[in-house]
Amino acid sequence: MTSVSLGRRLLAEGLGTAILVAAVVGSGIMGESLAGGNVALALLANTAATAGVLFALIATLGPVSGAHFNPLVTLADAWFGGTPRRDVVPYIVVQIVGACVGAILANLMFGLAAITVSTHERTGAGIWLSEAVAALGLLLVIFGLVRSGRSTWVAAAVACYIAGAYWFTASTSFANPAVTIGRSLSDTFTGIAPASVPAFIVAQFIGAVVAVVLVTALWPHPADRETAAAIDIQPEDR
Repeated sequence: MTSVSLGRRLLAEGLGTAILVAAVVGSGIMGESLAGGNVALALLANTAATAGVLFALIATLGPVSGAHFNPLVTLADAWFGGTPRRDVVPYIVVQIVGACVGAILANLMFGLAAITVSTHERTGAGIWLSEAVAALGLLLVIFGLVRSGRSTWVAAAVACYIAGAYWFTASTSFANPAVTIGRSLSDTFTGIAPASVPAFIVAQFIGAVVAVVLVTALWPHPADRETAAAIDIQPEDR
């Protein structure tokens, strides 16, 4: 990614995060409005839209910026030597700004005020544990694939993991500090009250730290390019 100018990478990160949050919030609004009070159906619609858009964004913008769209991914990637450490703060800033822009865009698309601060409190030990687990699993999937030489699977695997985590975690798997902040700006189905945000982010960072430890233990030596190429052309992958 360092062969691409920082400006282009930041544009990709901000744009991708904005579209991702617009998809999360917008599909939540649409799903709830069409589900007739059936929360499970609304969540199913929200899940499908989020996973689909996430897959498309990673596949499209990955070659430009790495398609992090998430401060946890950026920090972990810097730890493993991927993202230059001088680029970490700019990446995180544009991710947070992009997330806020995406929530505002979703609000406006559905005829709401640009910013409608959420009143949806999400709190409790189970919720916080869910966020730690969600973040841990997300980073495990991403860096497990990258370090084992299967980066081409990341877009599909992340989309599948997030779709599953929407349903097996009590928090519906935010797993992303930037997205968490952005979702606080929409008092709709996917919103989160600002007072609930700090604990979510702390839990996400705890999960990320555990994930980095596990990734290091499971894949201590990343696959080199030749090994990765050999893996990618195995018959079972065709």
